[in-house]
Amino acid sequence: MNIKSHKTAIVIGAGIVGLATARVLTRKGYSVTMYERHPKATGASVRNFGMVWPVGQPEGVSYECAVRSRDVWKAIGTAAKMWHEQVGSLHVAYHPLELAVLEQYAAQYGHTRDCAMLTPDQVLSKSPAVNPTGLLGGLWSADEVIVDPREASAKVAGYLEEQHGVSFRWNTNISRINGTTVFTGDGTAHEADLVAVCSGADFETLYPELYAASPITKCKLQMMRLVAQPDGWRIGPALCGGLSLLHYGSFLTTPASAALRQWVEQEMPEYLHWGIHVMASQHGSGELTIGDSHEYGLAPDPFDRQFINDMVTGYLKTFTRFKDYRLAQSWNGVYAKMTDGNNYLLAQPEEGVFVLNALGGAGMTLSFGLAEHVFEQ
Repeated sequence: MNIKSHKTAIVIGAGIVGLATARVLTRKGYSVTMYERHPKATGASVRNFGMVWPVGQPEGVSYECAVRSRDVWKAIGTAAKMWHEQVGSLHVAYHPLELAVLEQYAAQYGHTRDCAMLTPDQVLSKSPAVNPTGLLGGLWSADEVIVDPREASAKVAGYLEEQHGVSFRWNTNISRINGTTVFTGDGTAHEADLVAVCSGADFETLYPELYAASPITKCKLQMMRLVAQPDGWRIGPALCGGLSLLHYGSFLTTPASAALRQWVEQEMPEYLHWGIHVMASQHGSGELTIGDSHEYGLAPDPFDRQFINDMVTGYLKTFTRFKDYRLAQSWNGVYAKMTDGNNYLLAQPEEGVFVLNALGGAGMTLSFGLAEHVFEQ
């Protein structure tokens, strides 16, 4: 539905954070115009697993935002006829320390989350893609949703345009902001009552002094897609190996995580050095997205490292048994990330101007819920 309003807002950046911000502003009665310098979203919002991942968030605002985002993704997916599926997730254990982390997670969160420990046989009944050799058990979570990021941003944009009256200005770069007036590259001025800047990893153009004073960096990750599995074969839940237990905040709250990190530091230090933890998600097409690695710095190396992809696929084969491991594509993505432990940057550099950025690798998971949390206050 189109909402008539005297309040106007401009959102800069049509990645998932910008789209989530546009959605909540329309809910607050704003007439929203979105500016995107590219003809479509091309950044981290389309270069990820498509995992909406409450299981990885610790208790509090982060988990609440993740669950809310999950529910919004499902609602938009249905309304926009976008493929999505609540497949849940399986974290599998092949070492006693991995199993201890999972057991402690289940004990800590099992009373508030739809999760449970599974025996090896129960794990294999959930997914035919798990390697049974040496399997000690696994953690099942029912909360996780998968979307295909390559179509999701475009589908959400179309939904916002058709159902909420958001106007999109593609191929239009905003080069300067003065108060709540924004200027396009040709010098044309556009005014609004509120401006939201959601520029992702491209934070050098607008308010560079804000970012220079903030604990923020960039993260490059290498990812791959495997070919569609034969005969419509499905892996079921998204799958995660033990290294992922050292990546997500919810698992790091368990006492056993410190001992697991120490063991990995001794036995697999190169995986920690390159920030590798390995996961797999399957989309409606049957293709599998796998990854990833993490390299930090303000000027990420634009070139991929083949040995990193080899490390990812090698580790993947220790806990999976896919029908076809052939590579379809590889790529890298870059996102903004806070270095002080916070999971987003919110700033107000001028009256009526808000900056929301640096959700790290949790943009798909947090954006819709976080935008509501921030702007509905």
